[in-house]
Amino acid sequence: MRPIPIGAKGSFDAVVRREDLANTFKDATLPAILSTPVMIKFMENAALRAIRPYLDAKETAVGTAISVRHLAATPLGRRVRAEAEVTEVDGHRVSFTVRAADDEHEIGAGTHERRVIDAARMAQGMEAAEKSNTP
Repeated sequence: MRPIPIGAKGSFDAVVRREDLANTFKDATLPAILSTPVMIKFMENAALRAIRPYLDAKETAVGTAISVRHLAATPLGRRVRAEAEVTEVDGHRVSFTVRAADDEHEIGAGTHERRVIDAARMAQGMEAAEKSNTP
């Protein structure tokens, strides 16, 4: 991992699809608006994009914490942009401010944390765990 600068930014753009809606993704009784878990996915993608240029080929970064507020409803077909900015780097732990907005207003804001890991080593650990759970 190369040094990750404070202030590094990333973004992720998406158009809200039917499978992103709360009434499809979670429960049919919910309104037909962007679900909170999908908004968080957009924010996490923006955070990963902010630091990807600083990761070695065998590294990735997994989400370890998130605290966000979903501020406004976003309907089907509307474009959403999530943005992330690095606020702190402590070893392999990277903290971000995150936000999301649609074409009309801010829809979410908060903080997120990721940990830089060796992707191959994690895959080996997952494989070993799967084997130990197989009867």
